[in-house]
Amino acid sequence: MKVQPLPHAVFLTRLASATDSNAIEVRLGQGAFLTLRLVDLLSRDHEPPHPDAFMYQHLATERFCRDLQCGGPEEAHLKGLVGTAAHAYRLGDARLVAPALLAYALYLEDDARYEEALDVLETTLQVGGDRLRVADAVAATLRLARVNRKLTRFSDAETAYVHAGQLAAAAGDGYAVLLSRIGLAGASQGRGNLAEAERCYREILADARIAAQREPEAHAEHGLATTLLLRGQPAEAAPHVWRAFELYQDEPAQLRALNDLGIMLLAVGDAEAAEHALATIVRRGGQQDAVLNALIELMHCASYQRDRVGFERWRSECEGRLDHMAPNMVTDFLLKVGVGHARFGHFAKAETFLATALETAAANGLHEFEFRIERIRNGLGDCEKELASSCAEATEPVTSEPLRSLRQSLQELAAVGA
Repeated sequence: MKVQPLPHAVFLTRLASATDSNAIEVRLGQGAFLTLRLVDLLSRDHEPPHPDAFMYQHLATERFCRDLQCGGPEEAHLKGLVGTAAHAYRLGDARLVAPALLAYALYLEDDARYEEALDVLETTLQVGGDRLRVADAVAATLRLARVNRKLTRFSDAETAYVHAGQLAAAAGDGYAVLLSRIGLAGASQGRGNLAEAERCYREILADARIAAQREPEAHAEHGLATTLLLRGQPAEAAPHVWRAFELYQDEPAQLRALNDLGIMLLAVGDAEAAEHALATIVRRGGQQDAVLNALIELMHCASYQRDRVGFERWRSECEGRLDHMAPNMVTDFLLKVGVGHARFGHFAKAETFLATALETAAANGLHEFEFRIERIRNGLGDCEKELASSCAEATEPVTSEPLRSLRQSLQELAAVGA
């Protein structure tokens, strides 16, 4: 007989990485486990062993969460979920718990706790079932797809994006249809099919402009920019990502755009402007994955400028946060540590890190990373020539009218935050 995994056990794994079994993170994980087990009782598929089972479990869970006294946002999410679950049970309407579950899942995703976010999103869909409001079902499915894409589970992501698009089309929700198409283009990019990704993003961008859909337009601009970067066209990519930054209306998305802008500016040889963009992200803080990406790129900027002290500083910062990085971030970090060591003439170390980066990319289906890493590894024997081309470096910053305008806008942004 196949043993079924314990529902929501992913939250209990926080104990394995904690030095103190009574640490705040561990207790919050236990609270999340209990809260989601309570939410499970709202599902039609659940047969309670006793008519008062929900009441007893609610009281126990409420008491545990009340005693947490951590004061952080996760505690607030859990307490809100417990109260919402009780309200939904009293009214006999499991749909009422969906908004609170979606909010908690977004918090976990922003904190780079992707497996936990998946668990909450799957719970949303399972508990709501066919009773779930279409808008909530579409939102949960799109987010499920996005988290799977971040975890490089591209097949699962594509399946969810297609399903979300079908739900949205049936409901006449053109906005969500565009988001599902953007997600599918992102999956193509992640698999390394850059020509297809570029084609899709350009089509979506045109459709979003016609429909006057600002957010999908921003996402399409951003996706097109990163695809052009991966195709070796950073000067063409940068104006697109700056346009995405201008279109975005929420700070987390703006920070992601700034991070990619920093990468593109470094690729055209403008390390100073790149550091302005990346330092803005670290200064603002907020969403953890945006800060993690910025730290990796600041490390890369330091090695580009042959700043060994800065390189080691940012490398140490990143190594202390590896447990919070998604597979693509870990691969990117290892790759750029390897490139950094090569820039400083430490070729044996460079080969070790690049080999580990390649293994990580291969294990997670990150084909575009594999292609890039192989190119760089093949160039280690002729470092000065090959590393320069494979890392898209330039001795003098590439310039054009769009890039000059972009740099001026970035200086103004940095001055505002200084």
